[in-house]
Amino acid sequence: MTSLGVMLVIVVFLALAFDYINGFHDTANAIATSVSTRALSPKRAVMLAATLNLIGALYSTGVAQTIAKDIVSPKYVTQEVVIAALLSAIAWNLLTWYFGIPSSSSHALIGGMAGAAVAKVGFSVLQWQGLGKILAALIVSPIVGIALGFIIMKALAYFFANFSPSKLNHGFKKMQIVSAGLLAFNHGSNDAQKSMGIITMALIAAGLQSQSVLAPPLWVKFACALAMAGGTAAGGWKIIRTMGGKIFKLEPINGFAADLTSSIVIWTVTVLPGLHLPVSTTHVVSGSIMGVGSAKRVSAVRWGVAQQMLVAWVVTIPTTSLLAALCYYILSKVL
Repeated sequence: MTSLGVMLVIVVFLALAFDYINGFHDTANAIATSVSTRALSPKRAVMLAATLNLIGALYSTGVAQTIAKDIVSPKYVTQEVVIAALLSAIAWNLLTWYFGIPSSSSHALIGGMAGAAVAKVGFSVLQWQGLGKILAALIVSPIVGIALGFIIMKALAYFFANFSPSKLNHGFKKMQIVSAGLLAFNHGSNDAQKSMGIITMALIAAGLQSQSVLAPPLWVKFACALAMAGGTAAGGWKIIRTMGGKIFKLEPINGFAADLTSSIVIWTVTVLPGLHLPVSTTHVVSGSIMGVGSAKRVSAVRWGVAQQMLVAWVVTIPTTSLLAALCYYILSKVL
């Protein structure tokens, strides 16, 4: 095998490793609410999330094409750039998972790609228009989640005000199974496509795919979908505890409202024509939980925990950018 072929194999391995880690890092997004309210047992919740993550990952390729063309110019991307970006994102995901901090895999990957490419070419390599849309979506989506979660929770509280708590809990525990599955599907349809886009960039860099063809091949779609589903099945219990109980004490109706809110936001940016944007499922779900909690009362939300999460969100892109630049510098000297 040529050195170019070896590099491509390394890229594919790291991209699938990122997807696997993304799966167990972000499992909490889909199942934290249903586990914390006991709507589902942890084992059943994880398997539900893994199955629907897999189906969602095979659904579309719009986000993958956005990743492949709208962060950096594909013609300047080399295997070393992609490897540096993936190493940076993987390291950050593992670090935040170890400490149980819900951070964004999307931010980590985007920061990594930008940092590695800038280290190679300079800031001219960045696709500022596309990158601006992506960053706007990453920033706005959790804010929309807070607002929509507040509205949906208020509406549910109004319509079900006369129901007894026991009847309400029983009914919404069943509804949470549906809402958790819907969120898992949407998580797969958005998050798994990021690695698909990265592998597509590597194939273009290797001359195995035309720059005009940005859709990932079928084998890439299946490989990324399976990797994310496998990681999801492994679980991510540290982050589940943070998402499911430390932000706001959830009842079944709250969990349903948060899942429904998150699904609407992610579905919209994933499939709406002209968008196909990557968002952070972690940020969207966290924002939705905050909005739902605020609908009960603002003091019900543990804003100290939310502040810690916000710090992680803010530092992810600059940290992974710098780490990826360092990785690229080392790779360029070694290879």
